[in-house]
Amino acid sequence: MPLFPMRKIDMSPERQPAVRQVLVDSESAGQRLDNFLLRLNKGVPKSHLYKAIRDGQVRINKGRCRADTRVQAGDVVRIPPLRLPDPAARPAAPPATFPVLYEDAHLLVIDKPAGVAVHGGSGVSFGVIEQLRTARPDERLLELAHRLDRETSGVLMIARSRKALVALHDMMRNSLGRKHYLALVVGDWVNDRQHIRLPLLKYLTPGGERRVRVDPLGKPAHTIITLQRRYGGAYSLLGAELRTGRTHQIRVHLASQGHPIAGDEKYGPDAVRAALFAQGFRRMFLHAHRLDIPHPVTGEPLALEAPLPPACRAVLDWLDTKR
Repeated sequence: MPLFPMRKIDMSPERQPAVRQVLVDSESAGQRLDNFLLRLNKGVPKSHLYKAIRDGQVRINKGRCRADTRVQAGDVVRIPPLRLPDPAARPAAPPATFPVLYEDAHLLVIDKPAGVAVHGGSGVSFGVIEQLRTARPDERLLELAHRLDRETSGVLMIARSRKALVALHDMMRNSLGRKHYLALVVGDWVNDRQHIRLPLLKYLTPGGERRVRVDPLGKPAHTIITLQRRYGGAYSLLGAELRTGRTHQIRVHLASQGHPIAGDEKYGPDAVRAALFAQGFRRMFLHAHRLDIPHPVTGEPLALEAPLPPACRAVLDWLDTKR
């Protein structure tokens, strides 16, 4: 039998994962178990946490549970040993500030620029939320209330209290609030107002890239499109209101109608992207323009609006000269 050299293993207590018994406090009450675990185990891959739940290694009050189980104040959550990443292997997120659209004790709303991911993962070391936490080290809690694609700019909500986070997640899950986007699409859009109700299904390309397509087996999705302006038959500026919140929903719904978003590298034509690139436009023209939603704690109506970025305005000005 061949012999292998023994590897030196770091046996220091601080590097050895151990079983933890965590008491749920009142601020965490009502949170999904998976989100509760992600907050306590920053840096641990989501796949590891979900596997631990499926295998019964994570338990609530000694009983098996599911990822969508809601923890309650006084619950005791068993968290198994989890391999944490080497702190030196991942660079710290640099601090960054973003234009603030609204802020109070429970809620922070920013204008996210295009080209910045909302969080780290999938080949991205860090995103908006990690940069905000570095820039605001004294914040007790900063958590994303929803997501925007990396190349989408505009209104992004961050919870500053557990109460607000739970309420906002419930609102997003139940499609409360009205999310309005602006999109420049290829071609001459015909209808002044159109409802697109087509189910969407996630899938992976042979290269492992995440994509979405219209498919009868997918989840229901509903987008309301309103025509804003035509640009000589070559492009159209549209308003898009999300009535559901599926991955890539606006992008796939518009592409399915023969009008992909200008600059979309996943669902749009390369020739259009190259033409816009030549004009200095190096992004997808999709902007989260406005969000109308009740305040998650007070219930006060909020109208949160992010102006169209200068790069998008410049493209529209350029199209005006071609008419």
